[in-house]
Amino acid sequence: MGRRRSHGHQNLRRVNGILLLDKPAGLTSNAALQTVKKLFAARKAGHTGSLDPLATGLLPLCFGEATKVSGFLLDADKHYQVTCKFGEQTSTGDAEGEVINQRPLDGLNEQQLLKALESFRGDIEQIPPMYSALKHKGERLYKLARQGVEVEREARQVSIFELELVSFKSPVAQLRVHCTKGTYVRTLVEDIGELLGCGAHVTGLRRNGVGPFDDTNMIDMEGLQAVAAEGHYALDKLLLPMESGLSQWPDVRLTGDAAFYLRQGQPVLVPKAPTTGWVRLYEGESLFLGMGEILDDGRVAPRRLMIAS
Repeated sequence: MGRRRSHGHQNLRRVNGILLLDKPAGLTSNAALQTVKKLFAARKAGHTGSLDPLATGLLPLCFGEATKVSGFLLDADKHYQVTCKFGEQTSTGDAEGEVINQRPLDGLNEQQLLKALESFRGDIEQIPPMYSALKHKGERLYKLARQGVEVEREARQVSIFELELVSFKSPVAQLRVHCTKGTYVRTLVEDIGELLGCGAHVTGLRRNGVGPFDDTNMIDMEGLQAVAAEGHYALDKLLLPMESGLSQWPDVRLTGDAAFYLRQGQPVLVPKAPTTGWVRLYEGESLFLGMGEILDDGRVAPRRLMIAS
């Protein structure tokens, strides 16, 4: 069994970089990842935070050494365009579920909606939905939900930086949302519906920003299949360098000597380096080494080093 697996590894490639996938509706984030990983014949790949099957849009996929930056992207802010329907609640909070409650709109108008949105900007508390990938005693909540089991979930704080009404034609509204990681847009929409007294659910969700990435360089599955027909070299040209996901952190340039010690795991002193926090590490002008952290004594310690491709 082990021998066969290692034989299969010979055909898999060491691929490093980040691909900005436009995830299609109806596919889980993991299914999308596995499809793309196979196209690239990549040894190692991971995604940077799930999108619901119903959702489309930006799903950064990290290959090889870039999987070390996926944690930073998981923590990044997100941007969404969301379509919601008022007057109906569903079992899942989106159009995938069954309608469980219908309520009259009582002449819901744009002014009422704009006023309701004000209450959700800034720091808010959310109770995560049962249909989520969070775990309760080792079991994913959505699996329990499918069995008809509901467990108590603790409220968590999230921040909504932007919540704008793009359009409203009763009973459907389009919203633009910029929020911190861990924000459930379905819950946000349900809570807005509750405040208005008529209920609501998500009918369409598109993510168009994750941290430093927006939707300008995305490629969809069809585009990817077309490029894949030209071979691996053509696919590899679509990859962004792994440090592109880290542009919000300051950079520190090291001399050859300092880089040598850092690679051995030793903290080094760098003149004029920032005084706290995470930093991007470079040897000379252009060789990206990975991420480091400033220690209390001002030295730069290696934290996530990359192996150059």
